[in-house]
Amino acid sequence: MPENLDLAELITTYAVPWGIKIVLALVIFIVGRMVANAIVRLVERVLKAREMDEMLVRFLCSILRWVLLLFVVIAALSQLGVDTTSLVALLGAAGLAIGLSLQGSLQNFAAGVMILVFRPFTKGHFVEVAGTSGVVESITIFTTVLTTPDNKEVIVPNGSVLGNNITNYSARPTRRVDMVFGISYDDDIRKAKEILEDILAKDERVLPEPAPVVALGELGDSSVNFLVRPWVKAADYWAVLWDTTESVKLRFDEAGLSIPYPQMDVHFDKPE
Repeated sequence: MPENLDLAELITTYAVPWGIKIVLALVIFIVGRMVANAIVRLVERVLKAREMDEMLVRFLCSILRWVLLLFVVIAALSQLGVDTTSLVALLGAAGLAIGLSLQGSLQNFAAGVMILVFRPFTKGHFVEVAGTSGVVESITIFTTVLTTPDNKEVIVPNGSVLGNNITNYSARPTRRVDMVFGISYDDDIRKAKEILEDILAKDERVLPEPAPVVALGELGDSSVNFLVRPWVKAADYWAVLWDTTESVKLRFDEAGLSIPYPQMDVHFDKPE
């Protein structure tokens, strides 16, 4: 009979309360995980509706999911009677130690998030960042990958990208081509200006608005310099620059206009 009393007391004192705690902890964990997944899906839909970068959406949702699951696990452990205060303090200390050891990586991570949020450039843009020019191939959380005009792949840390000036040549649909052409002081400047204006007028890639500029810009040491500044579509920039330079040389040769080059005349006086 005493043994039966001891068994009943064991069940009522330990088994039943612990069983209830375990069941409640499992309920908290299962329901909490379902709620966390629902919150993550809702946040994901909101971010995608705002047309945020897909990579950033996945990354933020992944962080949110793990943070919510951490709270769910802590709540479940608390239901079991585990002292979660020391557990939270331990996790905080571990996070601080990891943060200090990965300070450079965290800087690149924060810069990557800023780039993905504010979008100073996107994939396919031709940019100059951290002293490197190229087409943006991909933007990750830690690095930005560029392809240079000579087909080299350059990986730039995001901290260097955001910490320096960013020049985005593809941000605007049009660009101005700045060129300078010089003629000799003995040549006819009116004729030279007419040729330059005619070259631009016959090039269909030159935009009528803003109007191209051909102006006498400088009386140099050895040449009279014309400023030639047409506006073109960004995709036509290099083609117009190269073709116009070639056309100017050919037309100047045909018209008998010379393009001076730096030279020095040295005169010797004979002593009497």
